[in-house]
Amino acid sequence: MIRLTRLNGNPLVVNSDLIKYAESSPDTMLTLVNGEKIVVLESCDEVVSRTIVYRGRVFAEAAGHLQALPWTPVPPPPGASELLRPSTPEATSIRD
Repeated sequence: MIRLTRLNGNPLVVNSDLIKYAESSPDTMLTLVNGEKIVVLESCDEVVSRTIVYRGRVFAEAAGHLQALPWTPVPPPPGASELLRPSTPEATSIRD
């Protein structure tokens, strides 16, 4: 979620995953995936910047949770390596 400001000065929080596109004409208008349009004070560049910062925080937090989980790599089941090898000469030539 990113914090933005409506033209009238009221604060607004937008789910950045729902932004389909942003355009400046001259005000910044966000079009959401459901077709709703929101006009905000922030520039398109600022909306993009806030979205990048937000996503970075989300990924950093998720990575922290993954590192905190104790886990052991699971070996592949018997015969799995056979599934990765080409079964015919034609499959070999396609990959090369």
